[in-house]
Amino acid sequence: MLGAGCLQAAAEEEQAGEFERDILPILEDHCYQCHGEGEDKGKVAFDAFGSTRELLKQTDLWVRALKNIRSGTMPPAKKPRIPADEFSKLENWIKRDALKLDPDHPDPGRVTLRRLNRVEYRNTVRDLIGIDFRTDEEFPADDTGYGFDTIGDVLSTSPMLLEKYLQAAETIVTRAVPTERRVAPERQVEAHYFNGQGARDGSYGELNVSLYESADIMATVDIAQAGTYRVVLNSPVRRSYAFDPGRADVEWLVDGKSELKKELKWVQGSKLDCATAVKWEAGKHALRLTIKPLVKYDEVSHSSPEGRTSVDLGFQGVTLVGPLEPEFSIPPKDYSKFFPRPEPPADEAERLAYAREILGSFAGRAFRCPVDERTIGKLAGLAMESASAPGGSFEKGIARAMTAVIASPRFLFRIEKTLPEADPASHPLIDEWALASRLSYFLWSTMPDETLLQLAERGELRKGLRGQISRMIQDEKSAEFVKNFAGQWLQTRDVEGVSIDARVVQARDNGVEKQIRENNAAKQRINLAIDQAEASHDEAEVERLRQELAELRAKSGNNNNKAEFKGSLRSAMRREAEMLFSHLLKTNGSVLSLVENDSTFLNQELAEYYGVPGVRGDEMRLVKLPPESLRGGVLTMGTVLAVTSNPTRTSPVKRGLFILDNILGSPPPPPPPNIPSLEASGKGHDGTERSLREALALHREKPLCSSCHDRMDPLGLAFENFNAMGRWRDRELGADLGPPAGKLITGETFADVKELKHVLVTFRRDDFYRCLTEKLLTYSLGRGPEACDILTVDALVEKLRQSNGEFSDLITGIVESTPFQRSQRRNP
Repeated sequence: MLGAGCLQAAAEEEQAGEFERDILPILEDHCYQCHGEGEDKGKVAFDAFGSTRELLKQTDLWVRALKNIRSGTMPPAKKPRIPADEFSKLENWIKRDALKLDPDHPDPGRVTLRRLNRVEYRNTVRDLIGIDFRTDEEFPADDTGYGFDTIGDVLSTSPMLLEKYLQAAETIVTRAVPTERRVAPERQVEAHYFNGQGARDGSYGELNVSLYESADIMATVDIAQAGTYRVVLNSPVRRSYAFDPGRADVEWLVDGKSELKKELKWVQGSKLDCATAVKWEAGKHALRLTIKPLVKYDEVSHSSPEGRTSVDLGFQGVTLVGPLEPEFSIPPKDYSKFFPRPEPPADEAERLAYAREILGSFAGRAFRCPVDERTIGKLAGLAMESASAPGGSFEKGIARAMTAVIASPRFLFRIEKTLPEADPASHPLIDEWALASRLSYFLWSTMPDETLLQLAERGELRKGLRGQISRMIQDEKSAEFVKNFAGQWLQTRDVEGVSIDARVVQARDNGVEKQIRENNAAKQRINLAIDQAEASHDEAEVERLRQELAELRAKSGNNNNKAEFKGSLRSAMRREAEMLFSHLLKTNGSVLSLVENDSTFLNQELAEYYGVPGVRGDEMRLVKLPPESLRGGVLTMGTVLAVTSNPTRTSPVKRGLFILDNILGSPPPPPPPNIPSLEASGKGHDGTERSLREALALHREKPLCSSCHDRMDPLGLAFENFNAMGRWRDRELGADLGPPAGKLITGETFADVKELKHVLVTFRRDDFYRCLTEKLLTYSLGRGPEACDILTVDALVEKLRQSNGEFSDLITGIVESTPFQRSQRRNP
């Protein structure tokens, strides 16, 4: 031990000597003006540590130094650049000596135990058991880290969530797994088969029948097999307002015989339900529903805070069950999916073996790896115990055991095993089952399919990896990767819910925002005065105030309802971003085309919104943009422009921060406390409102603000011609907008947003490659970036340089990388 310690001390001394000889002069020439010799900008001073050896141990400091010199933010643009040979020497020294990165023995980084998030749980249940379980309604929202909801450290499991998992397992199995061996045949007579008067098409396949109108609808059903049938009617009553007085007499007839008569009106949970047993011969039989209103629509008041009201029967058709005689029974739906034999064996030992067969296969798929015999035995024992209980059956016992599987930590968490490794100093490969899961949850957000599982079982997945990546990308399930990675990286998942006040946004553009605020304040004042006049029974004053309010509304009406940011437009914006990402992914396009592109996906509504002519219809399709268009690429898509705005105005700060964080990979530090808001800079001494460009210029004059805003503002202000809804504008506050020209902190200049996008994919290309690679690694590994990832990222950036950014090189490189293939942990 003493000898080892001496060797280490000698190595550290040698490293310190090399630093002082080769690296320190570079820092003194190019860094000490800000970070040494009494200067500590950003609270960093290289000469503030007790010794050289202490300085060399500051891993986080050297990671930041490497990132800053690579991004060109340090030295600052106004200072001389580090010469290429010195830059290369400093870069390599940081990686090799300060961070101790060894390309011959790469470290895969920390492995985190990852719980399935809500999306992964829902998709896995769908692929495992065949039902759609709405995790967005049943489970609390997942926390996010580093911009994604796949991060193991933040996917905590609270006692409440554990309780919900137990309830969910029971619900899922009850809905999916049949527990009866034979059931009566069942078929649905859909609502659209009924014809007659008084019904109109509704949503979800219903017929809407108003309780204020006479109705008489009927259908004829053809019965092939004589026998006993159950005719089940179950339809809800719906209303637009809780106090609607609509009532009607309803009669339900089967073959002309009245089976139900009742008065129908809306109360909480009211519905029309009836189950009738009938003996039918083969042939045609009539079903009929009549409604006779008891209240005339015009004789009652229908005013409400929600406008004119209504109350309807949502007729959903009829379910026919039968023939009910045992000889006509059939296996229930999906019986063969869970039980491969028509019925379980009579012999007890054979039944146990059958249970082990079923549960071994099911648990293997649910756990995404082979299941040990001990676990299979416990599950089969649980199933047989439940089957032998009063009221039990073989099927009920299997269902109970399947519930235990879905509630198991081995289902809820992605537990990984490694392959044996002879060298105790090396990091072992994860086994092929774990690799199948990593790959599937990366590209599909769900469990591995049968192909991946079979390859893993044969030990052939790793050697056939590239073919599987191509197959998976072309599969429709890759839409989950687009939605969940791109949706969080570009924030497109947020556009349909982001708060934007379209009316105020347009008013600000037109310079009438102040007028609208004053009008609204006046309306509030008048409404309050009306309340007071009514309370004092001053009818003349009430009438005068109402006339004043009407005149004010008429005067301000021209400013209302001219702007909309409706759901269909928001949806089209989201789909535009997702479809471009998917198109480039599946056609192996360049990732640079995400930033700079002369085409995009549009339908008529979105094309008209963007001012692109010649697009007709609702279908989204790839459209070549006019040469003069400033659209093309994600940065000028409506979805990104909207989610980086405030509810009533644009936000150059948010837009600049978005580019720094998601395109260049160099976000600024959080703002210091007690910094005045931008709005505080937006008012002149005389109360006049400044433009955002003017307000930001004043903001940058503050020393605490300038270092970050000098980086963000030129980027964000380049997009000021796009308002908070992503629409083109030429004016703000009724005045012409200033020129969008700007200069990056790294020195590159641009005249408009089109030139800015070109700067990003040329001069700052490597920054984008590195940023996108780090985002994908973070999403796929479920942890934040670590120093040991630098070698992996560098290798992938080099691949992208050589292929001009081909998407396949990036995805394949991620999957084949050391962090994706290996683990720091060994099997216990």
